[in-house]
Amino acid sequence: MGDEATQVSASSAVAVHALCFAGIVAAHQLSGRGMLVSNPAYALRLLVVFEAPLVIAVFSLLCRNPKRCSFLKAAARGLLGLPIGAFLNAFGAIVLGAPIGIKIFLSWIIHINGPFTGLHICRYWAATTYWSLLMSLFTFVPAACVFGASKVNWQAVLSHSIYCGSTDSVDYMISAPAHGAVIGAWLGAWPMPLDWERPWQEWPISVTYGSVAGHLIGMAISLALVVTHKRRGRAKAD
Repeated sequence: MGDEATQVSASSAVAVHALCFAGIVAAHQLSGRGMLVSNPAYALRLLVVFEAPLVIAVFSLLCRNPKRCSFLKAAARGLLGLPIGAFLNAFGAIVLGAPIGIKIFLSWIIHINGPFTGLHICRYWAATTYWSLLMSLFTFVPAACVFGASKVNWQAVLSHSIYCGSTDSVDYMISAPAHGAVIGAWLGAWPMPLDWERPWQEWPISVTYGSVAGHLIGMAISLALVVTHKRRGRAKAD
């Protein structure tokens, strides 16, 4: 795929995903049960704070062609990719109907409906910002750390064909969790317009539940793919 592949064992893949999962668990334990519903911005901020250093660190160790890319360079690419990925995720969410549009922003600026509406909009903006950063950590940052600006690798890892023709375990570790997070977020948005009048239907609560669940399922799928890939490689060698 253009660069030297990084060989990762199944146990190393488990360790990488276990560390990332530990960050999610630690953030959940610190925020407390139900905090995502009562204070989404705070809960999402904790998730970003715990996940960012772990994701950037572990995937920087897996950077493609380590002879030409040091750990610090890969980490710098991850840090640069974090806000870029957040912007792309926020833009996509707004296009698909997230309640953060220019009209709402203008109404907040001129206080058409009073300061309490302005405070409400601020909470939406904060929650959207942290959700976008979290989605960037799930989807954009791992690839930025590993591949940098390699167009060929980005195209390959973002396509569905990666599951059929990849020769690198790291590709599975990036693709499946990223695809899972996006699909989970999309499914999590479905209950939002329904008239159930549940507090978790507010943006971006259900979307966050969906993206985290999808990301975790993607982790499990990627591990299964890594194990299958290793067994296939050993069978060919024999």
